[in-house]
Amino acid sequence: MGMRLKRLSTLCALVISVTSLTCTNASAAERPTSVAGCAKPTSKAHKPATLKQPSAVDKKLAKTMTITTNCGVITIAMNPAAPQTVTNLSTLARAKYFDGTFCHRLTTEGIYVLQCGDPSAQGNGSPGSWKGYKDENLPTKTIMTYPAGTVAMANSGPNTNGSQFFLVYKDTALPPSYTIWGKIKTGLPLLLRIEKVGAYKVDEESGKSYYVSDGYPVQAIEIKSATVS
Repeated sequence: MGMRLKRLSTLCALVISVTSLTCTNASAAERPTSVAGCAKPTSKAHKPATLKQPSAVDKKLAKTMTITTNCGVITIAMNPAAPQTVTNLSTLARAKYFDGTFCHRLTTEGIYVLQCGDPSAQGNGSPGSWKGYKDENLPTKTIMTYPAGTVAMANSGPNTNGSQFFLVYKDTALPPSYTIWGKIKTGLPLLLRIEKVGAYKVDEESGKSYYVSDGYPVQAIEIKSATVS
């Protein structure tokens, strides 16, 4: 998705990349900065790995992706109507591409998604040497294109899919431009708790953080592992 971050109001000072926040304002205590049960992340943002891109669809498609995060487990039923996407994401999962990465984007107004899949945590990373691949299984509904529970590919235009994907935690209307490859089976309540904590952006000049409706999750979400079966 091509949405940009926008500033809201001063809250906290950034301590370690996108992994934690330390509040410097007494009023910040009025709003939680963590989700109960989440462990402190141990990973660091890093350069995306270089992997061979699949040239054909898997003969036997994976049916389930299990994402274990520092806050809990999210399971996704993978959709065979998007065979190349399922093949590519399965290849990445088997290569541990997603392990030790952060979900780098949370939107809480207008659209309701948590975006993951970029090891650099900057929203512009894809597997080294990969070329964008075709869109599949685009929505046919004209109003509610991405209902709650949908899992779809993020992109920068037609047929530019890579490794980034987003999890829809509330009904969201977007242009029918993003490949739907899965449905959340378990973990939706966790995403709703993450939304309540909110998102932030860092001011480059002051180094201070601000609540936003489109930014890094205040509660850092680390993918410990992603497996397919």
